[in-house]
Parts: sequence; C-alpha cells; structure tokens
Amino acid sequence: MKIRRFYGKNMREALDQVKAELGGDAVIMSNKKVENGIEIVAAYDNEPVSVPPKIKTKTSVTKDTPSLSEIIGDSGPDSLRELLEKQANSQINEQPAKSSVVGSSQSAVDLNRKSQDSSDIAEIREELSALRNVLEFQVSGLLAKDNRRENPLQSYLVDRLRDMGISDKIAREVVSYTPDDTNEREAWLFLLNLLSNKIACEDNAILNERGVVALVGPTGTGKTTTVAKLAARYAQKYGPDQIALVTIDSFRIAAYEQLATYGKIIGCSVKKAQNEAELADVLFQLRNKRLILVDTAGFGQRDSRLIKQLDTLNQNSCANIKKYLLLQANSQYKVMQHTISMYKQISLQGCIFTKLDECYSLGEAISVAIEHRLPVSYITDGQRVPEDIKVAEAKLLVSMAAKLYKHDSIAKASTVDENQSAVAV
Repeated sequence: MKIRRFYGKNMREALDQVKAELGGDAVIMSNKKVENGIEIVAAYDNEPVSVPPKIKTKTSVTKDTPSLSEIIGDSGPDSLRELLEKQANSQINEQPAKSSVVGSSQSAVDLNRKSQDSSDIAEIREELSALRNVLEFQVSGLLAKDNRRENPLQSYLVDRLRDMGISDKIAREVVSYTPDDTNEREAWLFLLNLLSNKIACEDNAILNERGVVALVGPTGTGKTTTVAKLAARYAQKYGPDQIALVTIDSFRIAAYEQLATYGKIIGCSVKKAQNEAELADVLFQLRNKRLILVDTAGFGQRDSRLIKQLDTLNQNSCANIKKYLLLQANSQYKVMQHTISMYKQISLQGCIFTKLDECYSLGEAISVAIEHRLPVSYITDGQRVPEDIKVAEAKLLVSMAAKLYKHDSIAKASTVDENQSAVAV
C-alpha cells in the first residue's frame, strides 16, 4: 500500500485530483486545512492508471464526479466538518476502516506513534532527572563551601569523624553539640567522649546470667569460636557442669564435631538439634544447666535457609532464648546495616563485634550500633580460646577507633611523603 498527498483550493477540487490520478479504488486516509486550501492523504494498492481529464461542464460534474459521501461510503452532508466528525467517531469507537488492510496499516501507524511518543517522554524524563541530580550536587557543594567558610572548625571535625568511619549522620549530629569557645584538641576530645556516651554496652550480661543464649550471624563471623570462648570463661567461673553447648548447624560440614571438640576440652555437655522439635527436646533435657549456649548456622543475607532458621528461633518453644548478633567489625558499613535489618525480625538482645584484630577502621561498627540502638556485649580480637574476648566498654571502643584512625592517617602521610620524594628525585 502506498500513500500520496493532494492539495486543492477546496474539498471538491482535491477529491477530483484523487479520482483523476488514483481512480475510484483509492481510500481517503485523512484531510486537513492548510494555508492555501485543503490537503487530502489518499492510499492505494496498485499503481494508478492515468485517466484523461474530462471537460468540466455543469452536467458532467454533477453526473460523473462522485460526492464525498459516496467516496467514504456513507450518507450525510457532504462537508469537511462532517468528514472530521466521522473520523473522530471512528477513532473513539475503534471501528474498522473501510478496508481491513487500510485499518491494519492505520493501527500499526498509531501504535508506532504511541511507542515513539512514550520513548521520547521517557528519554526526556531521564534527561530531566540527570539535570536535577547535577543541580542538587552543585547546590550541595555550594552549601558545603559556605558552611566551611562560616564554620571551619565544625567542618574540619566532621571530616575527621568521617575519616574515622563514623557515618555522616552521626558525625554531623555530634559536631552540632560542640561548644563554640573550644580549640581543635578540646573539641576533638569532647566529640570522642560524646560518641562513647551514645554507645550502649551490656556489662558482661551473658556470663552473669542464667538461661539460654543463641549466637546468630552471617557466615564467617566466628560464632562457633565465640561460643567456645564464652563457654570456657563460664566454666572457669561456675564450673564445666553448669554450662552446655548446643548446635543447630546441620549445614556446615563437621559443625557438630568442631563444637564437640571444644566441649571435650572445656569438659561440658554438647548436643545437636536439626529442627524446632529437636531443639525444644534438647533444651528440656538440659534444663538444669545454669547456661546453655546455642551455636547457629551461618547464611548469607539472601539465602532462603536463613529465613527458615530465624523462624525456628521465633517459635514459642524458643521464646526464652536470648539472641546475640555477631558482626564482623571489619565489614563495610552497608553490609552491617543490611545484616542488622535481616536479623531484626527476631528480637536481638545485643551484638558482639568480632575480628577487631583485622580492622583498619572501627567507626562503621560503632555507627551501626548507635543508629540501631543495639547494645554491644563483647568484642573478640583473635582465635585464642578463651583469651581473645573482652567485655565491651564504650570508651574502649571509641579509643580503639581513634587509634586506628590516627594510625591510618600517619600511614597515609608517610605514603604521600614517599611519593613526593620519589617525584623530586
């Protein structure tokens, strides 16, 4: 099918041109007013056969020339208004065109136009969004520069806290309390003290209480080793017959054997359970023990088995179990945030920071504990059982974070000096 355009001073003249050049099988696609008259778009299937022009007389025009109503196959007033009204009604009611082929072609054209319009709108939205992001970035940069000029000391302190690993939210919050009449050193000490006041710590809660305690956390956080450290400390204080170990890790190879080895060294009972019913039965058997430590399986945050394990710990038979989340202190801030969000579906009593000996920054762990109001119970800094575990203290954590920051700053300064010396040589 091919499409052509015809122009005339009025509708009659334009229709005469269509009939003269394309014949009676042509189909009118659309018409509209233009500057010098009327434009008609007509479609045809076969090449038109030239028709010799006729001498126009009053009788031949009225007799031989078909009316507009005859061409479009309907009756009614032969006027442009009538044609436009019928075309509008046809589009609203989605009636088929005069020819099925023409109707299909027109639908395809409409769909292409709609698709193109949607694509253009989406592209415009993306460009506007990009421009908005750039403007927001520029405005925030200008505001930051203004703030640095107006409050140089506060800006400097915020940068130092960020470098220490403290989140931007907490850094700005604590710096806002800095007294105006202090120097840099006094302000820094004030901020460290304020940070320590914001950290909640439990005073050796696990080893001072009775009951059942489960250690939960992702793979590789050191749950089994931490269970052994706590059990050894508890056995030293109350005797090995007052402590029992239970594992519900049926996924890791030799998980029970590893815990049983620790139990043999400590001299305490070790049991295993694979589901809620077995766990409830084991806990009933060990009900006379002063403390029962439960070692759980470690799963990634996206592992469906994690949800199953958390559901087990949420059952009524496990309602009295206190859960402590183990967090690797050397993890990224976002990783710890997501970990806490996943495990918060069970009621967490507190958390334990592990692998502090592998940390280059401790501010991230401090930030998530403050933001989630999660008490810190213990910290571990090595593999030795039971030596490498300490009761968490807020001032100790902040002091360690400041030392790591200072050590890292010195290392960076030394690297810069070495690079400058190399360039000079």
